[in-house]
Order: sequence, then structure tokens, then C-alpha cells
Amino acid sequence: MPVFKRVSCTHCSRHKDLRNEEDRLKKDVCISCGNPYNITDRNSSYYVDYSYGGRRFREKIGPSKALAETVLSKIQVEIAEGKFLDVKKQQKISFSAFADEYIELYAKTNNIRWKVSIVPNMNALKRFFGDKNLSEITPHLIEKFKVERLKEVSPAATNRALTLLKSMFNRAIEWEKFDGQNPVTKIKFFREDNHKLRYLQKGEIRRLIDNCEEIIRPLVIVAVNTGMRRGELFNLRWNDIDFNKGIIHLLRTKNGERRELPMNEAVKRAILGSKAYSTSEYVFSTLQGKAFTVIKKPFARSLKMAGIENFRFHDLRHTFASQLAMASVDLNTIRELMGHKSLKMTLRYAHLSSNHKNQAVDLLNKCLNGSVDTEKNPVEIEESKSDSKNNISCVMV
Repeated sequence: MPVFKRVSCTHCSRHKDLRNEEDRLKKDVCISCGNPYNITDRNSSYYVDYSYGGRRFREKIGPSKALAETVLSKIQVEIAEGKFLDVKKQQKISFSAFADEYIELYAKTNNIRWKVSIVPNMNALKRFFGDKNLSEITPHLIEKFKVERLKEVSPAATNRALTLLKSMFNRAIEWEKFDGQNPVTKIKFFREDNHKLRYLQKGEIRRLIDNCEEIIRPLVIVAVNTGMRRGELFNLRWNDIDFNKGIIHLLRTKNGERRELPMNEAVKRAILGSKAYSTSEYVFSTLQGKAFTVIKKPFARSLKMAGIENFRFHDLRHTFASQLAMASVDLNTIRELMGHKSLKMTLRYAHLSSNHKNQAVDLLNKCLNGSVDTEKNPVEIEESKSDSKNNISCVMV
């Protein structure tokens, strides 16, 4: 439908487009906050939706549907007669100005690691697109950026910059600062090889812990025994830990979802031991009582002392999952502990766990030969499954 009505929730300002017969609604329920709200001229406007020059435009008209239909008819006639001039269809907003607005209004409030994960890519985008208006950034220009960026960083890092650019245009459309289709949706991202895993064997884990500098040793022990991300460890506070129940409550995670992790004895000892260095609300902190922001140098020195090469701090997370997989812990339990939204991310560790396949075919053999008690109480089976996450032995003490 070329004419549609856009309404805004009076509680959370989330937009929703009403098309066809829906534009007659007087009330609605917000799909974002769940609150009902009235639809009036104050929180709704009619838009015209049309394409010109290979681009899609959605232009705000006002509260009158009849006026919107009249405007659209005029535009369609001008396009058909070749008289339509795309004048002032886009606000003249420079990329650099919008980049600063994106950081202030969106990145800082939605990404706890925005300085690390967003600012470097934003700087690269500003260097290339800085003097352009948003309306001047086309798929062709973005392809040129891909080529230039790939000369400096890896394909995966180039994809991160494209992902940021895509998010920026999505926000620009939501904030009505850009009309048209997001140009990044037409860009093909580079294929990434996420199947190369670097993890430590048990002997290497022991060597690393023994050679760790004292101030980061508790951090490394907790990382290898919980699989927590670096940002989750750096932001861990004392009130996030329940020693009575043996649970770590992660309230600030990468995907925004809360997560609970059971603590084994190695983790409990390491956390209690970190009190010798922590003088603030943070479990792991500097001698000045500030939360860690980087531990690259002490971690690199610890790796050198342990004789371990080609290893990053994030690989401790891979080590945690890999050791569990090799201990025949089921993949769904690993997924829950790692905080993966889907099993697809966890499947990279499946090749390390061959025992579960052997156990499966052995179970079938026993069933076919009548040696398995198929009448086992279903409640007992469910209880056995629910206990699996809490009964995992520590990866390395």
C-alpha cells in the first residue's frame, strides 16, 4: 500500500506502521513494551511510500490521509512524465555528525564495551565517509570502502565495520533522519572461518595458572572454569555473587540476557583470593581499586613464562567449552553455560566430543537386546538432566 499510517506508542515511542484497514484502529497494544495506547493525530501521521531512481522513499505528510493520497498521486504523475526532481527528499546530514549522535544516543547506552568494539570501527568509517551526507552513501560507495578496509584489516574485522554501518542506517531510518532502504542490505559480507579453535590442554592450563602474575591469576582461573567473557569478568561485582547457593549472576552480558553460572571449588577459592587485590565493588580490580579495562601486558608475560604461544585471553573461553566437550558434557548444557542464544554457535565444539555418539549407539544396542530399563520413571530422567549443569567438575583447579 503506497499510503500508510505510522503510529508511535505513547509509553515507549516505538513506531508501528498500519496499512490497509489497520489505519482505522483507534487503540492498539505496543509490541515492545506491551502497554495499550490510544491512536490520535498527536501520535500518528500518514506517509507516502514510493520508489524513484532505484531507491525507496517514505515521506511524512501529516494527519490527513486524503492529503497523503493527493501528494502521492502528484508524485506518481511527475515520475511518469519525467518531471519529478528529487529535491529535498533527504535531510542533509553529514555522516560525521550522525556518527557522533549514534555514539551518544545509542552506542553508549546499548553496548557496555562501546569504546573497544565500536569506536575503532567508527573511526575507520568516519575517515572514509566523513565528508559525505547520509543520502550520498550508496552500495557502490560501500563496496569501495570494503576494498580499502580489507587492505588494513582481516575480512572478519571488515565485516564488523559493515555491521556497524548497517546499524547506523537502521537507527537513521528509525529516527526519521534517512528515507529509503538501508544501503548496507545490498552488500555481501565476507565469509568468516569461525571453525579454527585454539584451546589449552590440561597440562597447558596448569602451566599457565602456575606462571600467571599474581594480580591476574584469580581472573584466569575463573575464566577457564566458567567460560565467562572478558567484559563479563571485568564488570563482575561482589553483589553479583551468591556464595550460599554457589551461583554467579551475570546481569551485564554481550547479548543482553541474564545468565547464571554455578561455581566449582576452584572458582570459589579464586574469587575469595582476589579480595587481597580488590578494594572496590569489582571482584577483579587494579591495586588502585578500579575495574580492569585491559590486561594485555600481564597476560602476555604470563603466557611467555608458561611457554604458550598463539593464544588470546578469549581462547580461555574456548578452552572451557572444549574441555567440557571432551569430558562428554552434552552440547545443550555447554550452550547454556556459554550463554549462546542458539546451538549453532556451540556446534563448533561437537567434533571434540565423540563419546556421545558411541554412547548413543551403545544405548540403542542395549534397547534392542532388552538390557535397558525402558520403564524408568520419567521424573527421575528429568531430574538427572537438570542436575547435569550443576554437577560439572572443574576444568582445572
